Amino acid sequence: MSPNLPPAALPPVAPHVVAAAVEGLTSRLRKKLDAAVEQYAALPVVAVDGEGLRITCGEDAVVTLSPGASGVVEEEGQAGCSCLLAPRCLHRAAVLSACPPADATPAEPTTHATDPPPTAAQPEAPSQATAPPPRTEPTVAEPASPGEATTAGSTSVPTGPTPGQVGAAAGLWAAGSAVLAAGISAAGAVPQAELLRAAHSARLAGLPRAEAAALRVVRGLRSAREQRVGHRLSDLVSALRELLLIAGRLAAGDPDPALTGTVRRAYEQGGSLRVYGVFREPVISATGYGGVVTHVVTEDGRWFSVSDVKPGGAARARGAATATVAIGSATLNHSQLAKSGLLIVGATVSPDGRLGAGKGVRATPVRGMPWTEGPMGDLFARPLAEQALARLSGEVWSESGTEEVAREPVACDLMIVGASGDHVLARMLTSATPAGPMIRLVPANRHQDLAHVANLGRLASCPGLCVRVVGRVEPDRATTLRPFAVGPVPGAEMTLRLPAEWQDRADLGYDRLQGAHLPPPVPLDGMPISADGMLPSADGMLSSGERADPLASAPLWRVRRLIELAVAGGRRAVAESGRGGDSKTQAASLRRAGFKAAAELVAGLTAEADRRERDVFGRLTDPGLDRYTWAWLAAATHLAATERALVQASWRAGE
Repeated sequence: MSPNLPPAALPPVAPHVVAAAVEGLTSRLRKKLDAAVEQYAALPVVAVDGEGLRITCGEDAVVTLSPGASGVVEEEGQAGCSCLLAPRCLHRAAVLSACPPADATPAEPTTHATDPPPTAAQPEAPSQATAPPPRTEPTVAEPASPGEATTAGSTSVPTGPTPGQVGAAAGLWAAGSAVLAAGISAAGAVPQAELLRAAHSARLAGLPRAEAAALRVVRGLRSAREQRVGHRLSDLVSALRELLLIAGRLAAGDPDPALTGTVRRAYEQGGSLRVYGVFREPVISATGYGGVVTHVVTEDGRWFSVSDVKPGGAARARGAATATVAIGSATLNHSQLAKSGLLIVGATVSPDGRLGAGKGVRATPVRGMPWTEGPMGDLFARPLAEQALARLSGEVWSESGTEEVAREPVACDLMIVGASGDHVLARMLTSATPAGPMIRLVPANRHQDLAHVANLGRLASCPGLCVRVVGRVEPDRATTLRPFAVGPVPGAEMTLRLPAEWQDRADLGYDRLQGAHLPPPVPLDGMPISADGMLPSADGMLSSGERADPLASAPLWRVRRLIELAVAGGRRAVAESGRGGDSKTQAASLRRAGFKAAAELVAGLTAEADRRERDVFGRLTDPGLDRYTWAWLAAATHLAATERALVQASWRAGE
């Protein structure tokens, strides 16, 4: 093997391959697995023609990975080791555990991708673990196949999950409960492998939503343990909450068809479409993918996207900004498409609105449509509060459901007030007058190679500036938007002065605003007064008459801290936190603020974490994990619902 061969990245691996490799280890080797994963993950990966990828783990131990045509290790035979203990060796299991887990269905990377495109795994018998105790005892009929329903008269009655689905859900519940009780520090390769095995069983049982949630938990655990840049504990909490809620309800026989989910479908025929470009969104993922997604809208207001995301990271994201659009024979690049349009014949569309580039697709460039006309003009005329509340109508307990609904852009006219850190404060414009609550504009992407942060800083430097903004609602923060494009407000004097070639819009990720694009500064006494008689502050600080952020001012941070402590430190950390006097202070503070249910749930969680049972001889016994998991899940779900209600209330203040 030549030392001059280029380095490569570890390929994604099907969940059941990792689970089988870990299961084949002896108890002694399992104790060494976490240290081995950390050691071997840092080793160079070398691509060898005709042999796949090689990782040299020792003098006599070389692990060889031979991914299939999809680039994924799908079978156990595609991973081998040269040591004498192979395939039941520590080297092979550690390398496979260091690889990113593959999704169950092949898909192109999206703007939210965290790992390379995965593939399907080999079949395996579903787990038959014991189901957690249900809160109710529903009577469930067994359907002939998942998703079917029986009809009584004219009413369609859901029949509930099959016995195989109940068993698979119970396996996920048990694996997820073990991860929750252990905490991040103790949820190493072995608990992760158990969760991957349960996820594979869920796929075979026809539970794609539960499987996807389990894979998000595994990725979140690895990101937390490796302290990757961009990791957020709140994301792992959301993924674990969704997994446990889906698995617990299915294991209890809940007939709600939304719990099962649907397998991601391929591109489907969309007929003829006339689309108009609106903005470009740069994509830089944590796993080395980069590119651009150009968002377009039809004449009837439907949103679609054209994606160009491939391995390459930040450099790929910058280059793709002007890459040719791969749809039919269109000669436009993404920069041109964002300001013009396409007439597409034989369009293919994915379930999430991505436009495909099949052989039968034909595309012809057409003139773009300004933001003052057509669907964008209608969107800007619609009240921002109404748009925001529609984007916050997703399933509060489901992270994926929330993102799916909140992904559709909103549009509004704002007047810049000033800066607060790297945020921009603004007020909504109604008839050229600022009104409503303070709107926070936060960078859509803080990567240093993109222009989001610099452009927001430029906008904040000009208090009183009126801008048109297209962005997304931030579902976890009060009155917060992530802007992707801006333009001048028609008829306003204090507005942007963009070059003619930009066609009255700037993509904040790519186009860099300059001082010449801003109007001359005006004195504060020349600014319009808001509807409540307030003058915008030049330094962006909230005036005394401004409404307080209902989410920031609520004592729910006490609940959030305990929920996150449970995920980070495990059951023992929650028990220790409840033994001090601080827990009673927290409960009293929540009750005084009117959050009585939250106080009861927090008290129940800490009590359950510290619960100890003894047998007739006074010896401590294992109390099990079901009651503790249900207590954590109840508190976490209540917290998510309460915070969503407060975020919605912040937008209603502008109605």
